[in-house]
Amino acid sequence: MFREEKDFLGSLKIPADSYYGIHTARALKNFPLSGYKVPKELITAYALVKKACAIANTRLGYIEEKIGNAIIKACDEILEGKFQEEFIVDALQGGAGTSTNMNINEVIANRANEILGYKKGQYYPVHPLEHVNLHQSTNDTYPTALKLAALFMLEDLSEAIARLQGVLQEKEKEFAFILKIGRTELQEAVPLTLGREFSGFAEAISRDRWRVWKCKERIRVLNIGGTAIGTGLTAPRDYIFFVIEVLRELTGLNISRAENPVGVTAFADDIVEVVGILDAYASNLFKISNDLRLMNLLKEVRLKPVQPGSSIMPGKVNPVVLEATMQVSVKVKANSYIVRECASSSTFQIVEFMPLISFSFLESLRLLLNATTVLKEHLTKLKADKEFCKKYFEESFSIITTLLPLIGYEKAVEIVQEMKTKKVKNIKEFLQQKFDDKILKLLSPESLNSLGYDEYELEELRNDNNS
Repeated sequence: MFREEKDFLGSLKIPADSYYGIHTARALKNFPLSGYKVPKELITAYALVKKACAIANTRLGYIEEKIGNAIIKACDEILEGKFQEEFIVDALQGGAGTSTNMNINEVIANRANEILGYKKGQYYPVHPLEHVNLHQSTNDTYPTALKLAALFMLEDLSEAIARLQGVLQEKEKEFAFILKIGRTELQEAVPLTLGREFSGFAEAISRDRWRVWKCKERIRVLNIGGTAIGTGLTAPRDYIFFVIEVLRELTGLNISRAENPVGVTAFADDIVEVVGILDAYASNLFKISNDLRLMNLLKEVRLKPVQPGSSIMPGKVNPVVLEATMQVSVKVKANSYIVRECASSSTFQIVEFMPLISFSFLESLRLLLNATTVLKEHLTKLKADKEFCKKYFEESFSIITTLLPLIGYEKAVEIVQEMKTKKVKNIKEFLQQKFDDKILKLLSPESLNSLGYDEYELEELRNDNNS
């Protein structure tokens, strides 16, 4: 069964039971591109925007109360998760998001008419443009909805990062007294403790947590009420000032109206800044995951087996969670590039490529949230292999570096050459035989975890050594 709808381009047949209409149908036909749907987070945020606009227009008397209430009820149903199957336009669409805006306008209008006892497709008494879209444009509602969706997701991501930081700090304490050899340039370097290495991971993630939390400030300024190009053309002044107040009350977010909506409408540099912060977090996730993958290879740490690793090699287990996290990081960094290119390619008074910006931005937030949660759970099961850490530590020539303040560089070189000539395997044991055990307190976890050395304690060791 079909119904016929018309616009100024002609008429189309629409499935009779559909809540979307002719504008959505044209977009479905025009953009058979990716198969990606508009992110659910954007649809939910858009419903909040439409609800705020309906409340403002109704309270100010621009929409009849029964019509406004029907629109508000339809928005509430979308917020409850209903009608998701009606939002069918491709995420990668032309027109700066107009097709998404009209998809939402039509679904809300048809549901509102149904609530009032009228049929879908007649757009009476509620019209998608005359009522649902009253005093609005795609160019102010779409960016506003995107930023609302991102603000909610940034809160979730910040909390997830905090939990990941907590796990790394727990491992820092758990591994505080496990001696190991450090590595630079993929070669053995000076010693440290495994706990100190995890403290570096935790510190990097703490910076990400702070940056992600603070970056919400960058996108809290909205251009709602600016209509087509930010000047507020066709919108009454009282509505422009009131709608942001309603939206703040509905969302509970610390949002504000742009002082110059023209600049906010024509540019997306605030979103570019935020995806740059997400890029930085993705870089840290990649490095930490790769370091842990190599530490697992060296058997310094043991990852919990989560699935068989090979279809041909029995018993093989791979670091799949770390590899998945690294792939998420690469995708987020690619999305950052996409957003930058789309923002810089915008022209005059509009950001034409807002749909791709939106899809990439929200995808990055979702991927990072999921990856952070999965990685956090995985790392809670991570164990240290004390024996391998000890083996690498005791067999490394690099541990003699800890004695430089005591014996000097040239003397240390002589000792290294002596050990190589004698083909010494256990470096620590050799040093214990060559020096008093008191000197080897420099190789203790307490000493390696401290910041630098204490000159008075070192002087005592020098005196003991000389005697």
